[in-house]
Amino acid sequence: MKLRLTGAQHAELRAHLFPGDSLEAVAFCLCGRRGAEALAVQKVVRIPYEVCDRHADLITWRTDALIPVLDEAAEQGLAVVKVHSHPGGYDRFSSQDNRADKELFASVHEWTDGDLPHASVVMLPAGRLFGRSVGHDGGFSDLTLITVVGDDLLYFPSVLGEIPAYAIRHGQAFGEKTTALMGQLSAAVIGCSGTGGPSIEMLARLGFARLVLVDDDKVEEKNLNRIPNTTTADIGKFKVDVAADAVNGMGLGTDAEPLRHTLLTPEAVRAVAGCDVVFGCMDGAEGRHTLNRLATFYCLPYFDVGVRLIADGQGGIEQICGSVHYLQPGGSSLLSRGAITRKQLEAEGMRRTDPEEYKRLRKARYIDGVNEDRPAVIAVNMHYASLAVLEFLARVHPYRDDENALFDRFGSSLTQYRFVNDEHPEPCPALARFVGKGDVVPLLGLPSLSEA
Repeated sequence: MKLRLTGAQHAELRAHLFPGDSLEAVAFCLCGRRGAEALAVQKVVRIPYEVCDRHADLITWRTDALIPVLDEAAEQGLAVVKVHSHPGGYDRFSSQDNRADKELFASVHEWTDGDLPHASVVMLPAGRLFGRSVGHDGGFSDLTLITVVGDDLLYFPSVLGEIPAYAIRHGQAFGEKTTALMGQLSAAVIGCSGTGGPSIEMLARLGFARLVLVDDDKVEEKNLNRIPNTTTADIGKFKVDVAADAVNGMGLGTDAEPLRHTLLTPEAVRAVAGCDVVFGCMDGAEGRHTLNRLATFYCLPYFDVGVRLIADGQGGIEQICGSVHYLQPGGSSLLSRGAITRKQLEAEGMRRTDPEEYKRLRKARYIDGVNEDRPAVIAVNMHYASLAVLEFLARVHPYRDDENALFDRFGSSLTQYRFVNDEHPEPCPALARFVGKGDVVPLLGLPSLSEA
């Protein structure tokens, strides 16, 4: 099982757990779930110091302090995660921790009346986290990965594997730890054509363990100018199948899972929610907004890449530009940044659900049309796909002179030939309340994702 939390939640926990007196402290997190695979922190509950008996290597607290936490978990079907500190830096669970967790989580399971596991986590002084799930039978299992989604991306895997021979030169640039980490991660790529195809190629050769590829389109002859690994023999095949066959055929250890769906299906939402990072390579506003919502519900880092190429069709180019948006759960969104608009969402939703009415209103100019066929050039797409993957690497292994907080959006104009970056610190009022909600009915709170 995995655990995910935001950078703000991590900072809140660290401030409470290490007040400067070298004594243990404790907090609890209420978490939404992605089935039995992952927990997403929704709320941090700090246990006041005055109700605790705190020592350098031991902590107890009044049981009545936990009752509101257990009541809320039982009422909303949330997981309970205990987080306590080891101020001396002890990097494993102690025998006292083992006894305390068995006793505590027996009560938690009885109170919440569920079979799914809860979890116990330790934070060390530098902010590192390690943890374990606690099953209904009292058994412990290591959390395989803890992710902190902030300006920097912090991944804490339970183990790090060996670096494969083909990735040795990656290690020379980014270090052995970052390079080995790639072999523990899964990424979802939504949209496997223009910028998605090059992104898939790069992520596979960086050594990701698993790629989930989402796209319901088939290869057409007009796509051959920009999708890596496609040939005329692939016309009529699903794009995700061609991409998955190419990745699996590399023999580099990356497992590619093709999904012949749009993102707006329960199957795709569940699969993407199980990944550790998402790359949005879609043109449409509706898909991008849904992915932003999904990343918020399941506490995932989201890298959105967009390209704009304006030409007159006769060889005259007015503009080539594009941007990579990095989106954190609980932060600003594509909507609040103005990258997409409500009008675009309404138009695309109508085109999908009521195409005849969409045509009528577009003809009457009551709504703006959706741009369905735009210029596309592989060199341009590769440039912006590369910026997206580099932005991910910069968050995992900060290498820029400036801090990552300055790069909520990073883009370039190839016609004016300049790079730009900007900050968007204000939370999105439409999405902030959904952080860590996890599995709900209907999925993502959207009626269109209702299941029988």
